[in-house]
Amino acid sequence: MGRNIVAGVVGVIVAFVLVLVVEMIGHTVYPPPQGLDFTDAQAMGHYVATLPIGALLFVAGAWFVGATAGTCAACAIGTARPMNFALVIGGLVFIGASFNLLMFPHPLWFSVLGLVGILVGAGLGTMCRRAASDNAE
Repeated sequence: MGRNIVAGVVGVIVAFVLVLVVEMIGHTVYPPPQGLDFTDAQAMGHYVATLPIGALLFVAGAWFVGATAGTCAACAIGTARPMNFALVIGGLVFIGASFNLLMFPHPLWFSVLGLVGILVGAGLGTMCRRAASDNAE
């Protein structure tokens, strides 16, 4: 059981670090305007409304990559059923993304793509254990 707890914690850390890294890359490619107050919901809503599609795709991609890699890492370490890790790690990424989406308006297509991407990513992450066990045989 201890191994599964460690696997879950590592998976969550991997997921959120990768979300942060991919989003930072997105901010490098599509830098926010100087002086933008990230705590002002109205200013952020206006900013999101003016973002190019590529900038939004970086965020949705970050959520997908985080959910996939985090679940994969947990499955590679832990012994619990892979779906348990997908539910926990994917669920936490989903909750974090949902809070982001509720803070200020986002395009509907982005909200759907981002949330579905998290679910698909967590599901794909469960295949890591299968792939690893298939290669070991």
